[in-house]
Amino acid sequence: MAAALKCLLTLGRWCPGLGVAPQARALAALVPGVTQVDNKSGFLQKRPHRQHPGILKLPHVRLPQALANGAQLLLLGSAGPTMENQVQTLTSYLWSRHLPVEPEELQRRARHLEKKFLENPDLSQTEEKLRGAVLHALRKTTYHWQELSYTEGLSLVYMAARLDGGFAAVSRAFHEIRARNPAFQPQTLMDFGSGTGSVTWAAHSIWGQSLREYMCVDRSAAMLVLAEKLLKGGSESGEPYIPGVFFRQFLPVSPKVQFDVVVSAFSLSELPSKADRTEVVQTLWRKTGHFLVLVENGTKAGHSLLMDARDLVLKGKEKSPLDPRPGFVFAPCPHELPCPQLTNLACSFSQAYHPIPFSWNKKPKEEKFSMVILARGSPEEAHRWPRITQPVLKRPRHVHCHLCCPDGHMQHAVLTARRHGSICFHRDLYRCARVSSWGDLLPVLTPSAFPPSTAQDPSES
Repeated sequence: MAAALKCLLTLGRWCPGLGVAPQARALAALVPGVTQVDNKSGFLQKRPHRQHPGILKLPHVRLPQALANGAQLLLLGSAGPTMENQVQTLTSYLWSRHLPVEPEELQRRARHLEKKFLENPDLSQTEEKLRGAVLHALRKTTYHWQELSYTEGLSLVYMAARLDGGFAAVSRAFHEIRARNPAFQPQTLMDFGSGTGSVTWAAHSIWGQSLREYMCVDRSAAMLVLAEKLLKGGSESGEPYIPGVFFRQFLPVSPKVQFDVVVSAFSLSELPSKADRTEVVQTLWRKTGHFLVLVENGTKAGHSLLMDARDLVLKGKEKSPLDPRPGFVFAPCPHELPCPQLTNLACSFSQAYHPIPFSWNKKPKEEKFSMVILARGSPEEAHRWPRITQPVLKRPRHVHCHLCCPDGHMQHAVLTARRHGSICFHRDLYRCARVSSWGDLLPVLTPSAFPPSTAQDPSES
């Protein structure tokens, strides 16, 4: 027993003067069939390290050929010589977009400016001039959020700009559900803000054998028409490539009908206020039978929006009378605690994909996105392994991993070949970390009172 306990995994490189007991730095392998003291059974169950249980990365995602052909056909018949510039402009705009400023914040800023102007003795202003000065200052200092109206032309530009990247991000989210819960076979799916229908195609690629009904909801009639054309290979006639797809412009609010999977991909950021987002998220959660998948741009604005939605579901007092099961975070967080990255960096992930082969799209790309997958049931049903939140830095005989841990804290872990590459589970931990990628889980269990690493992060030097 004592000999086995000495083989407990240690994570990080520590200064000898910290005076921290080795037991407080230990990690125990949490893989089925292996206990803390059972160092004779196979850690990976005879699988290679590159296939350890926490690997969730996908190879380069490629659009289904029927979808790529349909998109090319539609652009060939409608795209003008300025399409490439329009695509670049829309892509930049969507990526740099901030959330709309709430009315309460505008009022607070207006009061602050009014007080500032009144305190200036050199400015003798009437009430009308004061109001005008405040409005002028607000326009110059406040982000002006605009709602996009997806007409037929803009819908086509959006398809050229975002169809493949959106498909890649959603495919990665669906892949995590399938990889960690292979027994889950959904029959129904609802996609809020369905746009070009990339969610339907991604879901069909993952669960096409079991899905019978796809409900696509988008208030833009032009988007719905475009999505239906893509299902028919880019034409207005013919049989759809995916059966059982239905379109509607308004979100059904009744909780009587639930869907196994409910998705909102890059759609919550299109809503004009926090109140609208709150109402939509609550409705989507009521419609959720098993998984609610939320995806946004991998920016601070997208991450912040998703954390608000996450907290709304976890802390919400409103329960559906037809489904009182609580919610928990299935991914990416290994906990239900406040996000430790919210005030610093965006919690985002990256998925490589092959773009639609337009004239300006010839090289593989990376889609950077943020996601939250919420599930109904008990948190005990989810893995509580640390999540790798940044690219793994591989150096000679050591590896740097940035982890979001089950205790709700971020951890910079340094695993060395010398310390973690010798006997017992050490070799497995080091090798598993070395083949892991951004977004994977590291199959270890961290104690709650784990001291921070003192090793310098090479990404910050």
